[in-house]
Amino acid sequence: MITLELLIPTLVQSGAEKQLVLLATGLPRDEFDVRVTCLTSGGPYEDTLRDAGIPVMILGKRFQFDPLAFFRLQKHLKERSPDILHTWLFAANSYGRMAVRRGTRTRVIVSERCVDSWKSWQLQVDRRLVGRTDCLVGNSQAVVDFYRPLGYPESKLRVIPNGVETPPPPQQSRPDFLKELGLPEDARVIMVVGRLAAQKRVADLLWSMQLLRQADPRAYLIIVGDGPLRESLEQQANEVEVVSHVRFLGHRPDAASLFHHADIVWLGSEFEGLSNSLMEAMASGRPIVASAIPPNQELIRHGIHGFLVNVGDSAGFAQYSLKLLNEPELAARLGAAARERVETELSVPRMVERYVKLYREP
Repeated sequence: MITLELLIPTLVQSGAEKQLVLLATGLPRDEFDVRVTCLTSGGPYEDTLRDAGIPVMILGKRFQFDPLAFFRLQKHLKERSPDILHTWLFAANSYGRMAVRRGTRTRVIVSERCVDSWKSWQLQVDRRLVGRTDCLVGNSQAVVDFYRPLGYPESKLRVIPNGVETPPPPQQSRPDFLKELGLPEDARVIMVVGRLAAQKRVADLLWSMQLLRQADPRAYLIIVGDGPLRESLEQQANEVEVVSHVRFLGHRPDAASLFHHADIVWLGSEFEGLSNSLMEAMASGRPIVASAIPPNQELIRHGIHGFLVNVGDSAGFAQYSLKLLNEPELAARLGAAARERVETELSVPRMVERYVKLYREP
């Protein structure tokens, strides 16, 4: 039996946390004894884990560096002495590597989920902890390439893409969904799902919507998600005179199921790791128009699974979206190809299988 400790800051409903839960609940129980430890707090996914019989421990970290939480973690790891400590996100990656005493049998695997171009001092911490790392897993080649210059040898680097579930059917019919939003029955729905933060470049997509709605007045932009830029984006929608064709839905627990109502899905990010929302859109069979950043290029081949345009190219988003709206057979073909790619290469069982192989290595 392999004892596995998964360490993450919280269990809020976000991308890395979802991947941890899918992995923890998908591992074969006859081979893995799995436990989850949260540095700071739990969250909605805590109940999912406990319902699956997976113990969860909360350390209650309160500060950027909390000595008490660190010593609790160090004591817990010493008592349990897991075969593998697998950490997720910067805080857990740092605390976990420092807490494992040198010379113990615990193998340390860290997960990096994004090309965090804003990182500065964090990268210096990561560089100092390379020697305490047995393996770094990136969810895309772009993420691994980002961390390689810190000094990781090739033998310590691994790419394991996210796994994605097919989103459940929506709770409402499409006519009811459109009616609730005050949209006409013949509305063409363009959907964006994600946190309203600078990296997502949603402001560029509002300009795209201004261009698209002039070409096709039936086009409407549905923005699902919340974040620090919501108020300014709502103001911008008004300033560029597109507010009548945009709906801000805020955070929705059923966000993934809403993809089934979309005619096209947009992702304009300037950096990502491997976008869960993009993969869920693909799993729903939606045609995609996305920014041509390396992680998105790993998911989408231009003209095969969707279309890729340069970051900030508002006209490009509008141009390819109009093409998809005017050519429904093309849209259906791209959506079907995207769904097939997810089902064959990016499913949850495939992701779990890849981690099992890594965990079994000596």
